[in-house]
Amino acid sequence: MEELTLEQITKKSELEEEIDFEKGRWSVSIICECVERQRNCDSLFLVLDLLTVPPGLKAGMDFTDKGLISALLSACITCHNPSLGCALLSKNKQSVIVFSPSFCFFFFLIPAPSQYPFELDVFQKQAILRLEAHDSVFVAAHTSAGKTVVAEYAIALSQKHMTRSLLFNTLPFKRLGSALSNQKFRDFKTTFSDVGLLTGDVQLSPESSCLIMTTEILRSMLYNGSEVIRDLEWVIFDEVHYINDAERGVVWEEVLIMLPEHVSIILLSATVPNSVEFSEWIGRIKKRPIYVISTIKRPVPLEHYLYTGNSTKTQKELFLLLDASGNFLTKGYYAAVEAKKERTSKHAQSFGTKNVSQHNTTASQDRAVWQTLLNYLSQRQQTPVVAFTFSRTRCDENARSLTSLDLTSSIEKSEIHSFLQKSLTRLRGGDRQLPQILSMRDLLKRGIGVHHSGILPILKEIIEMLFSRGLVKVLFATETFAMGVNMPARTVVFDSIRKHDGTGFRNLLPGEYIQMAGRAGRRGLDATGTVIILCKAGVHDMGDLHAMMLGKPTVLQSQFRLTYSMILNLLRVEALRVTDMMRRSFSENHRDTQAHEKRISELRNTLSSLPPLDTEGQLSDLLSYYHTITELRITTETLQVVIYSVTVCVGPCSHTVQKLKLQDISAITTKTLKVIPERIIDNYNKRQQPRFRLDPPGQAISTATQELLRLAEANPNGITTLDPVNDLHLKAVDVVEGVMRHRVLQDCLKDFHCIHSPTFTEQERMCVQEELDKLLFLVSDQSLTLLPEYHQRIKVLEALQYVDSTGAVQLKGRVACQISSHELLLTELLFENTLSPLAPEESAALLSCLIFTQNTQIDPHITSTLQEGINQVLNVAQRIGELQRDCGIPQTAEDFVAQFKFGLTEVVYCWARGMPFAEIAQLTDVQEGTIVRCIQRLDEVLKEVRQAARIVGDSVLGSKMERASLAIRRDIVFTASLYTH
Repeated sequence: MEELTLEQITKKSELEEEIDFEKGRWSVSIICECVERQRNCDSLFLVLDLLTVPPGLKAGMDFTDKGLISALLSACITCHNPSLGCALLSKNKQSVIVFSPSFCFFFFLIPAPSQYPFELDVFQKQAILRLEAHDSVFVAAHTSAGKTVVAEYAIALSQKHMTRSLLFNTLPFKRLGSALSNQKFRDFKTTFSDVGLLTGDVQLSPESSCLIMTTEILRSMLYNGSEVIRDLEWVIFDEVHYINDAERGVVWEEVLIMLPEHVSIILLSATVPNSVEFSEWIGRIKKRPIYVISTIKRPVPLEHYLYTGNSTKTQKELFLLLDASGNFLTKGYYAAVEAKKERTSKHAQSFGTKNVSQHNTTASQDRAVWQTLLNYLSQRQQTPVVAFTFSRTRCDENARSLTSLDLTSSIEKSEIHSFLQKSLTRLRGGDRQLPQILSMRDLLKRGIGVHHSGILPILKEIIEMLFSRGLVKVLFATETFAMGVNMPARTVVFDSIRKHDGTGFRNLLPGEYIQMAGRAGRRGLDATGTVIILCKAGVHDMGDLHAMMLGKPTVLQSQFRLTYSMILNLLRVEALRVTDMMRRSFSENHRDTQAHEKRISELRNTLSSLPPLDTEGQLSDLLSYYHTITELRITTETLQVVIYSVTVCVGPCSHTVQKLKLQDISAITTKTLKVIPERIIDNYNKRQQPRFRLDPPGQAISTATQELLRLAEANPNGITTLDPVNDLHLKAVDVVEGVMRHRVLQDCLKDFHCIHSPTFTEQERMCVQEELDKLLFLVSDQSLTLLPEYHQRIKVLEALQYVDSTGAVQLKGRVACQISSHELLLTELLFENTLSPLAPEESAALLSCLIFTQNTQIDPHITSTLQEGINQVLNVAQRIGELQRDCGIPQTAEDFVAQFKFGLTEVVYCWARGMPFAEIAQLTDVQEGTIVRCIQRLDEVLKEVRQAARIVGDSVLGSKMERASLAIRRDIVFTASLYTH
């Protein structure tokens, strides 16, 4: 370090006098001085160079004490320095803060990140500053941007503070959540030794300070008051953008609502348009600020191409469509169209490129395209490649068709062979010879892999590990590979831009495309990532491509819904009412309760200052008049929604051009005026510009204004209007009844005496009272959207005797609380002794209907006893479905029954009886990976039934469930994960 000048030494002494080393704090004067010196960077760095790190920061501190960092950040906010402070972007300033501090202080305040072998990005530094102050953050960044650094820092802090941290993956499928939890366990175990794993089928080191678990397990802990919650400092939600999932989104909302106030929340998400709105909701229900930290910068920019080649001659037909700067290049699109036209028929040339089906190519044509492209990418050293294909069958077919493609060297083949042999040693000899394993072994040795839910779990893990080592050069995968798995590639290829979403085929949404395309580009290895869209049958429509690539990602939306399990658990614990849960849900975020309460207080003060309501003499019918007017207004608004559409109107004389709301339109007249709306709007918009603001109106506006004025003067008593029923021919029952009621109410107004009173217009009290009544309704439980459904579900629970008339949970209700899904059906089966006459293997087979969700083409061959059990299940389901319908729940009994599938009953029955996996795979058309995951989840159901049997005191049933669980927990189905062992 250079010698200090006399002036610097003097300055250092002055600064050291300001520091309280006993408490490990900076004095406010130094903080403010540093803030004031922000404009002079040299002086600022001098101050930081002279100071030493306070001992309190090095030695660790109570995580509830914000200390030095909070003091500095608070000073930054107080001084209102844009480069240091925070931008508040919310009506509720305590809920959400978008943070953007200066980083001249960063390495002085945060010495720990020096362990990272790379320079932290700005958003990572922002997040770490907030974590040090024990604040909650929402971090939104693109795939592979480095959001995991934030999670790692929080885990390190919790271990430093000797507290606990929990990490969740917010994924739409339970099978993905468990698989990804295993991967996260392996990743964090290499960094932090004290890491545990809790999923439905695995429990490793549950006493660890860092626990990786599924959200369902934390929900259960919160309902049951687990001791883990007491020591909890951080809860980390990964992949938060998947909170939109209709099935599991409600679980994440439950957890966020029930987390105690002392727990800080870290939300990691892809970029979403409404991160501030979502964070504001969390800040409101947790009563603490949520710091929104986001970046749209990609660590590796992406280049998007169209590919039209299908042979050696055309293999270089790769056309840039979206460059690394985000510019959409129409030149590249038209070049692709021309290249494709050269090889298309005259029919295709005649009818253009729109609405091209990507499913009308033959298997040989597909093989030619893939063979050509992959050879070309291999020559250009653009592997590894992830080829997203939105069909498990097509994934398998594409991989199998590439018989002549070999992308690995002899050394790589040897490494792949050794890894396969070592990984498969944990399988029994027969399981190692399964057809799927044998076929995949051949593909992997040539550098080709397949990844989807139908692949055996252990085989998927082998493929993932080989891919991460760079030994799998081409991976045919479904969309699930992009969900949370941190395995970037050099190139991403889209087999199609259309997918089936369960109801029909549609184009990829922008968020889906960005999530998958973001797998291209490896940080530190690639200057850019390459994304290729295949144009096999023709070039996709330009509008579809533009919307998919540059459209806004899907906003975060509430998937909150009521479930019987939630209602029963909340009634049982009594710490939180069901209506409180509904009120705090994201679906009710529009309720600005604080603002309403403030306005209610103001209105009550106003009412108390107004004279009492005069209802004497002519004003005796004032209340009746007021109620009639209110009903008339509501009826009019209802009719307006049905009858009128938004229009553009020009007012007479001092004209304006306005977009009218429905409530602004009172009627449609019989008179028509001819206007030129385009010219009117263009002229009006032109005169909004400063240099044309004083210009006179155009001819179209002048003509329209004169016509309106002439029409108004010619009809002083009002213009005749069209009758919605007779003239517009609207014959719907609600419209006819509304029109008739509207006429009756209008006629009633003439008979009121209060309108003739000289003090009639002075009755302000009624208007104030009306607004007050509205606000009181909005803040009450009666305005909750889901309240009617809550009452309907309570009726169902009362009818089935799960709760009594006072809402107290009965024995059947306590049993249902132990069951995570299909709680009503399973509880009814237990209390009707449906499982009693069945053997353990038959019980397991019957309960598989609660897990399996696919349709199969092969009918199972089952025992007569098992068939009787199936009939009982269907009868109970039918009864519950009809009861729900009678109580007002819209789901039909047929739909309720149809969700239970019995396609795996024979498979599970034979497996529980000891049949080898190779043989049970021949009994069904369901893929091996799906069978394994269903049996693994079935084990969770058996554990729940065993726990329920203990509650009701049925030791025989509990013992039977234990034997059934032991019967299915064997061999390849329950082989330990490569990530955890």
